[in-house]
Amino acid sequence: MARYTGPTSKIARKFGEAIYGEDKAFDKKSYPPGQHGQNRRRGKQSEYSVQLMEKQKAKYTYGILEKQFRNLFGKANRSKGVTGEVLLQLCESRLDNVVFRMGIAPTRRGARQLVSHRHITVNGELVNIPSYSLKAGDVVGVREKSKSLQAIGDALSANSKVYEWISWNSEKMEGIYISIPERMQIPENIKEQLIVELYSK
Repeated sequence: MARYTGPTSKIARKFGEAIYGEDKAFDKKSYPPGQHGQNRRRGKQSEYSVQLMEKQKAKYTYGILEKQFRNLFGKANRSKGVTGEVLLQLCESRLDNVVFRMGIAPTRRGARQLVSHRHITVNGELVNIPSYSLKAGDVVGVREKSKSLQAIGDALSANSKVYEWISWNSEKMEGIYISIPERMQIPENIKEQLIVELYSK
């Protein structure tokens, strides 16, 4: 399964945002990576460059490679809703993202690993496909044998975030994907309209 496995701090510095969450390395060096990162004088970016950067930021944020992301855009473009909003909603509906939102894993990368290593169930059935698309009402839980894993316990105890479209039952170690989030509910700082403009050229 192809995925980005390189350094996350360098990518966060490239976009000037801690897109992977809290990062001490990013806090220390929030300027662009590279030998001349601090001194680099960047000229005015072209329209294409701005759009491309926004697409790259969305891809790295959700951990999706180009072909998958383009397929998601195609699906969003064929839908009845606003293309940019639907694109982000499709990203948010991915199983690895929901596992991360529920706090079962501290990062999306960690959530992807939990899913692919068969620790997560959907509606009581084992699912090991991180890109599995959830529907409203689906129940996501930790497999019975995996409930004692320290990594999962540590992540859940450290999680304090609450999202309106997700509920979590700590006793059963399962949550419900209540509804597809509205754009204003999604906290990611992504200008989806720029991505739509890029793909529409």
